[in-house]
Amino acid sequence: MSASSGPRPLTIAITGLLCLAVAMGIGRFAFTPLLPMMLHDGVTDLPTASALATANYLGYWLGALGCAFLPSWWARRPGSAPLRATRAVRAGLVATVLLTLCMAQPWAASWPLWRFLSGVASAIVFVFGSGWCLARLTALGRPALAGLIFVGPGLGITLSGLAASAMVAADWRASTAWALFGGLAVVLTAVAWPQLRGDGPAPAAAPARHDTAPRSVLVWFALAYGLAGLGYIVTATFLPVIARQALPGSVWLDLFWPLFGLGVAAGAVLTLRLPPHWDRRHLLMGSYLMQAAGVLLTVWWPSLAGFALGSLLLGLPFTAITLFALQESRRLLPHNPSPYIAMITASYGLGQIAGPPMVAALLPRSGGTGAGFALSLQVAAAALLVGATIYALLARQRPLSPHR
Repeated sequence: MSASSGPRPLTIAITGLLCLAVAMGIGRFAFTPLLPMMLHDGVTDLPTASALATANYLGYWLGALGCAFLPSWWARRPGSAPLRATRAVRAGLVATVLLTLCMAQPWAASWPLWRFLSGVASAIVFVFGSGWCLARLTALGRPALAGLIFVGPGLGITLSGLAASAMVAADWRASTAWALFGGLAVVLTAVAWPQLRGDGPAPAAAPARHDTAPRSVLVWFALAYGLAGLGYIVTATFLPVIARQALPGSVWLDLFWPLFGLGVAAGAVLTLRLPPHWDRRHLLMGSYLMQAAGVLLTVWWPSLAGFALGSLLLGLPFTAITLFALQESRRLLPHNPSPYIAMITASYGLGQIAGPPMVAALLPRSGGTGAGFALSLQVAAAALLVGATIYALLARQRPLSPHR
């Protein structure tokens, strides 16, 4: 489909928003607000919950790695039609719906598999969906609308968090909540589905001679982006549980996660107003420092105000970090950034994988769950500070051209 005959830029951005709301807001992060319900129902415990989270993040990592090599592998199949990005996105959305509904079934032994596959599906939708949207918006001369795509995870997180809060108040079971979220994923997928058609083939790996950045720069950038995965994941997985331990009996406990989601959505909207010539490495550095402050607030100021402000500071730069990283990837590798985007997404996934096992290891070794979470959060904040330092050094060593 040509740029002139395809969907309008705003339609493309909203389609991407809906896809990420399903794959990220529901497929990945519905687990967080539902975890207290699952603990209350006695269907899991914290060590098992950490294993479920790790399975999801492992699936996301492997899915991102697969996205880096899938187009080239697909193209080598005899007689195969070109792999289209929107077909991959559709497959990922259908898988997310089915796997979310599977979590409503009382088959606890299969939950790690469902969470693993859900992670794979999330990576497919994120890599191919965001890549398709960014390419289409750039071709149509509206790259600034890319920020709107990343409102999707925030809206999904907010909706799932508010719904979970209402279901906790109504004393619903976690299995019912999973079924409800599966139904919500069906509705959002149905709205996005008609626009996911007729695009060009998913890009294959670009020849090395097209690279415009030294390999060392690409490696350090990928490492810094991966540290963001570790930096946010402890809070993003266990925030409702941490809040319950710090503020037992508070009526506001279930609103911290929706507040995080609102911060995510608001931060994505704010990126629409940022001048395109600003150095994305400086923006990433500031975003990491903001998230580190949000993480540490829950340790140093474990009060209603501390958790509320910490949730906002963690959420505001959450998808902005992803957007800035994708934009910087396109600057570093302008001819075909998609394989590198998949690789840095895999690096991010490695950081996420490390989070839950770290919590599980530190909880019994630090005098109780509260102290264990505090130590894990401090390690996460330190990872963000290291990542911010790497971006500062990269920006200093390779400043942008004034004619950029």
